[in-house]
Formats: sequence, structure tokens, C-alpha cells
Amino acid sequence: MDDLDQLEAQSVYILREAYRKLKPLAMLWSLGKDSNVMLWLARKAFLGRVPFPVMHVDTGKKFPEMYRFRDEYVKKWELELLLGDCPPVEEIDPTLPPAARSAARKTAGLAAMIEKYKLEGVIAGIRRDEQATRAKERVFSPRGSSHKWDVRNQPPEFWDQYATPHEEGVHIRVHPLLSWREIDIWRYIEREGIPLVDLYFSRNGKRYRSLGDQDITSPIESEAATVAEVIAELQTTRTSERAGRAMDHESEDAFERLRVAGYL
Repeated sequence: MDDLDQLEAQSVYILREAYRKLKPLAMLWSLGKDSNVMLWLARKAFLGRVPFPVMHVDTGKKFPEMYRFRDEYVKKWELELLLGDCPPVEEIDPTLPPAARSAARKTAGLAAMIEKYKLEGVIAGIRRDEQATRAKERVFSPRGSSHKWDVRNQPPEFWDQYATPHEEGVHIRVHPLLSWREIDIWRYIEREGIPLVDLYFSRNGKRYRSLGDQDITSPIESEAATVAEVIAELQTTRTSERAGRAMDHESEDAFERLRVAGYL
């Protein structure tokens, strides 16, 4: 087995453990590269059919290309899609910086969906290398009755044994991509031929390295127009993956405040 085979096997094991232990269970689908890889792994884990719904917490501010991709692949992959709206920004904590406040709409939208469908488990496509706060996560990460994350009180995960507490009101965030790196994601996309929103590839010297809402996401300068060219670019770049995310340039604690409150 090479390194991609090992990462794939670990993620498949995590997805099967989540399906065995947590019900009802749903997978977050943001339509970006990581969640598309995660969805692909779920199809592999369950013989081509995803046995739980996928959730899109919709801010109404995604790129048109992302909505077209969603509608196309819901049909192609025969997915059960759960759609949830987000509250207006005026209802969000005004002490947050502007971009973080806009992003926090998804926190409230996700909390509403978890409560509506009484979810015991939510699968999310975060990676440790993407952002420092996410590096503190567990693979199976409990969230309290108010959806908050207690970063200082997390269960140990020795020998791939994952704790799944069943206290009233608690749900588990499951992170099958936690050990993957950005370049692993792209190498796996290349190997497997995984479809993506084409905004990841260069147009007129610019491309999106990370996709979010239109008003808080910017492209980077890049000539990478194919998966192979993106991989080559990542081997030499010193720019952060989230350099185009506005909230990552705001106050240092803004992202951790979002994560503690239940952000994706």
C-alpha cells in the first residue's frame, strides 16, 4: 500500500465506524474539493451508494458554479440531499469581525439542521493542516447540548478506538479527512478522477484554492489549469491554503471563537 492507499483505508474505516455507531447520521457537503473527496470515499466505503443523507447548509451566497455542481451530482450519485438555510447576518453575534460574522451564519444554520433531524452524528471534511484550530480536533469529536466544542475536554483516541458518548443533546462530529494534507487531497483527486467545481482551475491567471461564499472568498494568482499543474504548484508554494478567506485575516481568535461555538 502506498500513502494514498493508507489514507483511503483509514478514512473508509472511520466512515464505517460512524455508520455503525451513530444514527441518525448525515454528511456535510460544502461542494468543495475536500467534501467531494469525502463523499467519494463514502461511496467506496458502502459499495457505490451513500447510505445516509448529505447536508448543504446554504448561505445563499455560493458561486453559481457550485449550485450547478450540486444539482448535477445529486442526480448522478443518487444522493439524499438535506437543504438548510442560514439566518440573516443581523441575527449573528455583532462582536465578531465582519467576515467571521458572515461565516458564522453557517454555525446557526447547521445547529438548526442538527436539531431538526435529531442527528447523533455529523461527518465533516476538515483537515488538521488547513488551520491551526482544526489541528486540535479529534476524529470523533463530541459537541455539547448547545453545539459547543470543549477543546480542553476531548476523549483520548488510542489505537483508533473512537469514543461515542450518548448523553442527551450531545452529537458527534466525525472527521475522516483529519490526517490528510492539501496535496494528498489533490493527488487522490488525480488518481481517482474525482469531479470538481471548475473554479479550482486557472482562468485569466487566477483560481480559487479554497471555496466559500462569494463575498468573503477571493482567488489567488495562479496559472494552474489542470489537476497535475495544481499539484506541481503546491509543491513549491509558501502561501497558506486559506489565503483567499477573508476571515483568516481578521483577529487571531475569531476562527477559534467560531469553532468553539460549533462552526464547521
